[in-house]
Amino acid sequence: MHDFYRVEGLQIYEWLCQLHLDICTLSCDWPAHERFELAAQVRRSSNSAPANLAEKHSDRHVKNRIEGINRARGEALETVHHLYIASRKGYISLERYEELHARYHECVRMLNGRERTLERQLSPESRKWPQRPNLTPDP
Repeated sequence: MHDFYRVEGLQIYEWLCQLHLDICTLSCDWPAHERFELAAQVRRSSNSAPANLAEKHSDRHVKNRIEGINRARGEALETVHHLYIASRKGYISLERYEELHARYHECVRMLNGRERTLERQLSPESRKWPQRPNLTPDP
């Protein structure tokens, strides 16, 4: 298989996988009554972010790859919500929540950039991101 198809080569994928592993470790210490509630939800959504990216990474259709990015972004933001609730319930400190939130924010920023890059392969009317104005003056 060509390296082009290896999602493991994407920094964003590796970061999302590491976040999932960190969240699995973190959520193991939560109360037993949360095992099938919040702990399971945060583990599922944190794993779904890189899984959605991987699923569509080598799809031949650009719109499908963009769909994978959109789903990954949604799962990442759902995970941030679960972490916020965990901090409100006192399962993680506000500082730990802020640190994880910042890491997810960086991942979302990277996903947005990847989506913009892929959209350049689409016709202008198919794009969701607005074109940036040309900031260089015309001669």
